[in-house]
Amino acid sequence: MKHLAAYLLLTLGGNTSPSAKDITSVLESVGIESDNDRLESLLNELKGKDINELISEGSSKLASVPSGGSGAAAPAAGGAAAAGGAAEEKAEEKKEEEKEESDDDMGFGLFD
Repeated sequence: MKHLAAYLLLTLGGNTSPSAKDITSVLESVGIESDNDRLESLLNELKGKDINELISEGSSKLASVPSGGSGAAAPAAGGAAAAGGAAEEKAEEKKEEEKEESDDDMGFGLFD
């Protein structure tokens, strides 16, 4: 991942085809060692390919991956509405707001 990040930084900087030496120098400038085997493998995979096309292909593939997280909230909200109506739902929202407010500063400030 570090090699790919350095490759992307170099391409954003205008170097359309960064070499292994370029990538190694970027990594060393921030104190990271380069793994030559992985670097050569990355360069072989990217050789002759447009990085913008690869990014757009990857983005379309990621769009089809389910991210989850919203499935559990829907049944809970539906169950609350069916069980007790709007009054219970408002009480539940109020409890959640109070809980969030009490955890805001956690006893210390960000800039103290």
